[in-house]
Amino acid sequence: MTSRTAAPFGRALCAMITPFTAEGALDLDGACRLADHLVSRGCDGLVLSGTTGEAPTTSDAEKAALVRAVADTVGDRAAVVAGVGSNDTRHAAEQAREAEKAGADGLLVLTPPYSLPPQDAVEAHFRTVADSSGLPVLLYDIPGRTGTRIATETVLRLADHPRVVGVKDCAYDMLGSQKVISRTELAYYAGCDEFNLALYAVGGAGCVSTVANVLPGRPREVFDAYDAGDTEGARRAQLAATPLIEAMMASGLPGAVTAKALLGAVGLPSGPVRAPLLPAGRVATDGLLAAYEAARGAEVRTVVRTAAPAG
Repeated sequence: MTSRTAAPFGRALCAMITPFTAEGALDLDGACRLADHLVSRGCDGLVLSGTTGEAPTTSDAEKAALVRAVADTVGDRAAVVAGVGSNDTRHAAEQAREAEKAGADGLLVLTPPYSLPPQDAVEAHFRTVADSSGLPVLLYDIPGRTGTRIATETVLRLADHPRVVGVKDCAYDMLGSQKVISRTELAYYAGCDEFNLALYAVGGAGCVSTVANVLPGRPREVFDAYDAGDTEGARRAQLAATPLIEAMMASGLPGAVTAKALLGAVGLPSGPVRAPLLPAGRVATDGLLAAYEAARGAEVRTVVRTAAPAG
């Protein structure tokens, strides 16, 4: 197997939705119930207030309350990583300090959106935020949302910061990712579910999965099989989720919308999305449910085949 760096927050992390009440208020009870469900079924860590957590439409006070409630619920059973994102570096640094006070184990720090800063400014932003608290930091490279890449050379320079421990990789640049993995000790987490196994196979640390909201055990199944030398079982487990990954992440609807539609349909805490997002319609939800049921059935068959005695 390919050697890999340590996974500072575990291997299988869920990019957890932020549950809201029917009236659109923060649902802390629902968040705690969902967090317990996800951790009990295989997630090593929960990433709060990220893209799937609708961070742009939650207040700083809501973000801190969410971290506090979820951290109290999961205790030492799972890591809690708080999303930190602003195009105002001072604001992002304040969010980092508040997340630390609320009990987060780490930070997921977004590239400044909208402003399109050059790479020296991107680097300065991350260093300032990393210096603002004592928590370990994952760099969040998602140029499709922010408009700005974290260039490979910038990541390599940031690797010397004592609190920068890894990257959530949503850049769709496997060559760049492999260059950093081969030259640093940074933990690379796949941020796009279709790359979970591929990145892990070249030394990635694991994943931050949106699909884990509804299939919380699947990433661990993939990684456990790979670590055990069962690369065929890992391949089957990854491919069995592909239709659901496509339905949730490549249907034209944001992951927050598709994850909440599915969670609500199966009776788990979710609630509405906040504007400007709109809920999934009936046709989209029916398609998501069909893909979900197929993936659940495939999960059972994969476990049975992998567990069967040789010969």
